[in-house]
Amino acid sequence: MAILINAVRISGFRGISNLEISLPKVTVLIGQNNAGKTSIIKALQLALGDYSRHLTDEDFYIDCDDNVRSEIIVDISIVPVDESSQRTNIFTDEWVEVFGDWVQADLEENDFVAIRTICEKDSIKGGFKVSRYPLSRWSSFENWTDESAKINNKISKRIDAIPFVAIDAQRDIHQELREKTSYIGKVLSDISFESEDKEALEDLIAELNESAVEKSTVLSELKTHLDSLSQSFEGQGQTDITPFPKKIRDLSKRFSIHFGEVDTNSFSMEYHGMGTRSWASMLTVKAFIDILEKKHVEEEECFFPIIAAEEPEAHLHPNAQRTLYKQLTDIKGQTIISSHSPYLASECKLQDLRSLRNGRNGVEVNSLGDGFAPEDINKLQRDVMRFRGEILFSKAIILFEGVTEEQLAPIFFEKYFSKSCYAVGVNCVSVAGKNYPPFVKLAYRLGIPVCIVSDNDGTTFTEISSQIRKIEAEFDCQLLPNDFVINYLNQGCDIEKELVNHVGLVVELKKALVRLAVNGNDHPGYIEAKTREIDQFDNDRLLTELKNSKSGYSGFLAEIISDSDKESSELIPQAFINAFESIREWSVL
Repeated sequence: MAILINAVRISGFRGISNLEISLPKVTVLIGQNNAGKTSIIKALQLALGDYSRHLTDEDFYIDCDDNVRSEIIVDISIVPVDESSQRTNIFTDEWVEVFGDWVQADLEENDFVAIRTICEKDSIKGGFKVSRYPLSRWSSFENWTDESAKINNKISKRIDAIPFVAIDAQRDIHQELREKTSYIGKVLSDISFESEDKEALEDLIAELNESAVEKSTVLSELKTHLDSLSQSFEGQGQTDITPFPKKIRDLSKRFSIHFGEVDTNSFSMEYHGMGTRSWASMLTVKAFIDILEKKHVEEEECFFPIIAAEEPEAHLHPNAQRTLYKQLTDIKGQTIISSHSPYLASECKLQDLRSLRNGRNGVEVNSLGDGFAPEDINKLQRDVMRFRGEILFSKAIILFEGVTEEQLAPIFFEKYFSKSCYAVGVNCVSVAGKNYPPFVKLAYRLGIPVCIVSDNDGTTFTEISSQIRKIEAEFDCQLLPNDFVINYLNQGCDIEKELVNHVGLVVELKKALVRLAVNGNDHPGYIEAKTREIDQFDNDRLLTELKNSKSGYSGFLAEIISDSDKESSELIPQAFINAFESIREWSVL
C-alpha cells in the first residue's frame, strides 16, 4: 500500500492566479508554450523540494492591471492508495508514523493529509519567508485560501519520505559529471567499499600506476625531473606520478562514462550528441532513486518520491521518446511529466493527460474526465493518440469526413490567411466517416475549440445533429459558438460536388486528374493526349472520375490551388471560409 498526491492548488505563483489540478500516479502536462506547465512543477517543488532558495520577485503573480500578489499559496492533498493507485480509507501504520497528527479524516471518514506552503516577501530581512502548515480540512475550491483550515503547528522541515526529484529541461550528463550537486554527483559521492576491498583495490591501483610509469619513456623522464624537487626539501621529498587515481575516495573526481555499440568501440560522453547525453542524465536520476529506495528499505522507512521531468523528449528521436516514457513511469513513486511531444503523449493513458491553456481567467487546466464509452477510449487511443497526437497540442481543430478534405484544408487555410495552419496551432483532421463524437468529446474536455466542416448529402445533417445532441446530454453541457461550430457544404453535396458545382474548380480539378493519370510520365505526347481526353469530361463524368480516384487527385489539386493566382474566395468552399472566420473570432491566430 502506498500514497498519492491527488490534488494541488496554486494561488499567486508566476502566471497562475488560482488553479486546482488533480494528479494521477502518472501525470502528463501538455499545452502551448507559457501555458503553465513548468509553473505547476515549480509550485510542487516549492511545496516539497528546494525551490524556495530560487524564489525571486518574478515568481509572484502580476495581474492584467500590473498589481503584484503579496503571497504565494500552494496546497497539496495526500491520500492513501492501494497497489493499483486506487484510493483507500486509511493510511498504513508506517505512513501514520511519518505524518503523525497531520492525518485528518473527511466527512466520509477517509484519511488525508493536506499541507499548505505560504511564501511572502520578508520586509525586514529582505528575501522571502516560506512557511508550511498542516490543514485540518480540504475545503471546497471556491474558498480554499481561507486561513481557518490552517493548523498553527508549523512544519519545520521537508518530509524525507517524500523527496521531490526534479529532472530539468536542460540536462547534460557530461556537464553533470563535474557537479557534486547533480544526481550523478550524488550517486558517485556515495561510493564505498569494505575496508579489505578498499585496501586490495588501492594496492592494484598502485601496481597499475607503477607499471604505467615504468613502461612509458615520457612518464619515466617526467618523474626523474620532478624528483629533483627533493632538493628543495633537503632530500626528503619524493614524486608520485599517478595516471590513475591513487585513492578510492578520488574515483569520482576522474569518473567518466563511455558509451558505444560495442565495448571495444565506445567513447566518452562528451563526444556523443545531446540526445544520448540527455537520456543518460535521466537514467542517472533513476539510479539515484533506486539507491535512495534501498537505503529507506534497509532502515525500514517509508519512501515515495515525486519525480518531475520537464520536456524529457528533448533531443530524442520518436522511438526513443516512447521508450523513455516507459522508463520514467517505471520509477517507484509518482511521476509528473511536462511535454510538447505527441509521441510521448501518445504513450500515456488519455485519463492521465492534463491540458493547460491560457484562458479568459488565466491558466486553466482540463482533463478527460468521465463520459467516454470504452469504444470511444479505444478509438481515441488507437487512432488519435497513436497517429494524431499533435491535436492534443492544438489551439483549434478542424474536423471533416475524409482524407480528401484533410489534404485540401491546410491549403485552403494558407490561401485564406497567408500563413500555415500548423504555424498558428490549428490541426486539420479526418475522422474517417461520420465518427465525430470521440474527437468532439476529447476536444471539449481538453478545452480545444472545434470546427466541423461536413458533407451535406443523404442523411448527414440528421446524423450529425443527433450526435451533437447526444454529446450535450452525456456531458450535461451546451456546445456553444464560442468554441464549437458546424459548417455544412451546400445541400446534397459531398466535397467533390461542392468543388464542381459551387466553387467552380472544374479547370483545376481536370488538371489534377491529368497529373494523376500521367503519374510522373513526362512524355509530351502522352500528357497532351490525357489532357484532351479529360478536357472532354462533362460535370457528371468529372464527378464520377473524381469519386473513383477519391484521395488520389486531392494532393495534386492542393498543389494547383497553392500556385493559383485566383482570389481565395474563388478557390475555397464557403463552409471552409465560415470555419476560418470562426477561428479568427476565437483569437487563435
